Amino acid sequence: MATIGIIGAGEVGSQIARAALANGYEVVLANSRAPETLAPLIARLGPGASAAWAADAAAAGDFAVVAMPLTAADQLPVEELADKVVLDTNNYMAWRDGRIPVIDSGEKTEHELRQEQLPRSRVAKAFTHIQAPVLLTTGRPTGDPGRLALSVSSDFPDAVALVTRLYDQFGFDTVDNSPLSESWRTAPGQPAWNHHDRQTRAELARNLRDARFISHARP
Repeated sequence: MATIGIIGAGEVGSQIARAALANGYEVVLANSRAPETLAPLIARLGPGASAAWAADAAAAGDFAVVAMPLTAADQLPVEELADKVVLDTNNYMAWRDGRIPVIDSGEKTEHELRQEQLPRSRVAKAFTHIQAPVLLTTGRPTGDPGRLALSVSSDFPDAVALVTRLYDQFGFDTVDNSPLSESWRTAPGQPAWNHHDRQTRAELARNLRDARFISHARP
């Protein structure tokens, strides 16, 4: 199985790590501090998990997960993530990130901005409208009529395909909400976000269609 470099070891990063380990992946996690500060988490995760500096975690991964705010761009190992698929789990939160005018106006999505931060990577928005702790409890086998679905957005078909495989391994169906310019449809407050814990593929597809952009740009 592949190795996943996970940059950001908070709730989202650690829960994706748990789900990945349960499905046979190895994970290398990094936070904004030193690798030794992750020793308690690595001990809880068990075999297959290790800690490293962000650049080393990115280099070790066959693909990567970035579980950190858009505004922490100075912590991204851009060179080590080049030529790799990068799953961006970020959601724009103005109360945390401050106002970003191009997002508020609808000119760009936060994931298009992440792609600009990582110009040689292939960014995919993933895992953004599910509560991370339920990744290990709500997955169901392929074909189960009650199987939940998650969306993916990317400008790169191979990134969509990778996320689709990963979702399936974790027990979820996929709805392709590409390209990145459409990723606002799963933003906080949109129908897909509000129903994050109970959407089948058909329900998620409908909620994506029902999304309506609301500009927060200042007049």
